[in-house]
Amino acid sequence: MVKTPKRPPAGLPDKESLMAFLREAGEAEKADIARAFGLKGAERRHLREMLKELEAEGRLGKRGRKGFSEAGALPPVGVVDVVDRDADGELYVELVKGAEDAPRAILMPDREGRGPAPGMGDRLLVKFSRGVEGWEARLVKRLDAGTNRVLGVIRKSARETRVEPVDKRSKDVLLVPAAQATDLRDGDLVLAAIEKGEHRYGPKRGKILESIGREDDPRAASLIAIHAHGVPTGFSEAVEREAADQDVPTLKGREDLRHVPFITIDPADARDHDDAVYAERDEDPANAGGWIVWVAIADVAAYVRPQTTLDREARAKGNSTYFPDRVEPMLPEVLSNGLCSLKQGENRACMAVRMVFDKDGRKTGHKFTRGLMRSHAKLSYEQAQSAIDGLMDDATGPIMEAILYPLWNAYRAMLKGRERRSPLAIESPERRIIMAPDGGIASIEPRRSLEAHRLIEEMMIQANVCAAETLEKTRTPLIYRVHDAPSQEKIFNLADFLHTIGKPWNKGEAPNTKRFNKLLDETRDGPHAEVVNEVVLRTQMQAIYSPDNIGHFGLHLDRYAHFTSPIRRYSDLVVHRGLIRGLKLGPDGLTDREIAELGGIAEHVTETERRSMAAERDAMDRYIAAFLEDHVGATFSGRITGVTRFGLFVRLEETGADGLVPVSTLGDEYFTHDDRAHALVGERTGKRFPLGRRVEVRLVEATPVTGGLVLEMLSEPDPRDPNAPAPRYGMRGRGGRGGGDGPPKRGKGRPGGPKPRSGGKPSGGLKGVRKGKRR
Repeated sequence: MVKTPKRPPAGLPDKESLMAFLREAGEAEKADIARAFGLKGAERRHLREMLKELEAEGRLGKRGRKGFSEAGALPPVGVVDVVDRDADGELYVELVKGAEDAPRAILMPDREGRGPAPGMGDRLLVKFSRGVEGWEARLVKRLDAGTNRVLGVIRKSARETRVEPVDKRSKDVLLVPAAQATDLRDGDLVLAAIEKGEHRYGPKRGKILESIGREDDPRAASLIAIHAHGVPTGFSEAVEREAADQDVPTLKGREDLRHVPFITIDPADARDHDDAVYAERDEDPANAGGWIVWVAIADVAAYVRPQTTLDREARAKGNSTYFPDRVEPMLPEVLSNGLCSLKQGENRACMAVRMVFDKDGRKTGHKFTRGLMRSHAKLSYEQAQSAIDGLMDDATGPIMEAILYPLWNAYRAMLKGRERRSPLAIESPERRIIMAPDGGIASIEPRRSLEAHRLIEEMMIQANVCAAETLEKTRTPLIYRVHDAPSQEKIFNLADFLHTIGKPWNKGEAPNTKRFNKLLDETRDGPHAEVVNEVVLRTQMQAIYSPDNIGHFGLHLDRYAHFTSPIRRYSDLVVHRGLIRGLKLGPDGLTDREIAELGGIAEHVTETERRSMAAERDAMDRYIAAFLEDHVGATFSGRITGVTRFGLFVRLEETGADGLVPVSTLGDEYFTHDDRAHALVGERTGKRFPLGRRVEVRLVEATPVTGGLVLEMLSEPDPRDPNAPAPRYGMRGRGGRGGGDGPPKRGKGRPGGPKPRSGGKPSGGLKGVRKGKRR
């Protein structure tokens, strides 16, 4: 069992000695107690009677099937379930094998910030200790975290109440007891736990853990994504107090940079501003035509110091998570939108880098400083771009000559260096959801790519390179942002696809960004441009954080470290602390303990970044499905972006939404997946639906709660490839697509699901959407 205390005197103990032993041991079975006291024969029978008496007196509690503990006490270590959450978001745990007397314990924050935060229904291994206000539990290890939880929607009928999962991949429909469903309404979003036990037939049994909202709430999409992916929300009272108890920055220990006319350029709806820029001509005769570029970043390290409650919670979150209707920030608003935000006209602490470039965009030097700055203007990307294009306003007009023109001229010099470096030039069109005042969706629009975006991006990239170079020069350990070259398998898959569109690719050639960019340039204006971009993007590996440097393939850089967004990325805060330590800029730099933990921190922030990306993507899918729900039955133009054995994924042109055309609905023959040709191919006719093909589809089903779109193919397949093997007229060709006995039948919509409506509501002016008969 658990630890054994020092051996007591041999012989049958009295009740007080027995209780003292259990208090020290935490819990023990009868055999452990007998062994500890050296009891044999009749003495063991007397011990059994004594245990029964203590239990009857209420002084002893059962733990599991054979264990005993002092009543109201917890063992040093135990397996628990997360069973409750209070109004402040604090979690409470209960022993899995605890009796009625076993108290709940508050789950304390994980000091190490290891992995995603536990949530309702998770099973954990914890250490218990008595705190000032009761029992406390500290995480040792996650066990089956989340595997027995279902996030779903209540569906009530006269006979039963079910929880239908919001995850379209899950089949765990739960039946919940009537007693738990009394206060629940049809359409409530709930978190439920799967009850253990054998359920051979029918739905599994479950219990409601908590109600989190309504499926018809306009903000349900982000609520579901937050809970489904375990994104931490809110802050503890201790963190809020610590964040509020900060001083306004002064010049002490800082260089006065308030004379430098920095400006911020951000999205129009940005609430926090963690970077500012300024550029001027280099007056050094030795650098004729060169430029000095300043990048100032909010000095978050001055407020979020190592080993504080604020730091531990920021590390646990790892990064901010952004949804169309809300942000789950890494730092409390008093910092993220207050002292750490580089607001116009206000003194702000910053970490700044002064970079020098020659006329051809080569960086010839840089220097970091810890300073006090004051932003001279707050501009949106659109504002700055319009000004450069000749449409000035009251904010941009007065600063054109002194600030905006020099910024753009410096960028055009830097651009020469970027083009020489040749980073990956993938064009991945993004959409943004415009929310209506009532919380609904006003529209879905393409996100414009402006030169102003690229200017800020290149200046931030160069600042990040400077951070990595400086930390290496000062021999300070750091977290790199690394991106590996594509694997051989991915390159082979790319070459196979390119062969189908007549573009050669040497499989033996080592991948490099210039070769990828040549391919993208050759196909940019052709019919395959969009799908080539998509396939090249899928060929790339995922970037991660690591204390070991392998370079950044996509940016074509030897060393790279995220430095420019410490308000929303913990990795950047760690790099800031490294610079403070390496350059001796203050006492709040990277600690020895953090250096020892860099590998774990890098792994953790990589996990939290992926968690946020998955949650953001899921929320987008659900919002788009909600937007399209009124267009069921309408016809859309799109492109095949995925080919799988179970169907085709089609991206709709106007909204960028991805929907599935099930393979069972494609035609009057059996379609098989040709993975080399990246196509679904008819077995009898050889007709094909290849990757990248433009098609017309009808929306059959849109399910906002899961984000699922089901489409019906309206376009005819391409003719058989004359170079492909002859069609096979086999069993499936004669007997329908499943080899059954009847003639093949054309399916409608999802197999076994409802037929699409013949009409559907008007398309609401969506481009690329039209009503019409099947062609």
